[in-house]
Amino acid sequence: MRVIIGVFGTICAHIIEVWVFGLAFYLMISYKDFGTLQGSFDGSLTDAVYFSFTNYTTLGYGDIEPGGQLRFLAGMEAITGLSLITWSASFMFMEMMKFWEE
Repeated sequence: MRVIIGVFGTICAHIIEVWVFGLAFYLMISYKDFGTLQGSFDGSLTDAVYFSFTNYTTLGYGDIEPGGQLRFLAGMEAITGLSLITWSASFMFMEMMKFWEE
């Protein structure tokens, strides 16, 4: 049960982090002083969160690209996502090792 709660908890935490970055992209684009998301981006919060998901997971389809100062935030999100996803995997592995020893 502890492993299931850990997996569910880390997935929820990652989703919250992606939404926070997506909201930041959306708000920064709304002010138009920070840059734009180019490509198949229609200016909606949904598209900003979609870009955030692909960026956070470093999947990067390339259909939406950041321009201007948003590139820095996109880079920060990618390194944050990479670090936190690998940390979560390591944490879950350690929890499973405890479970397997029992």
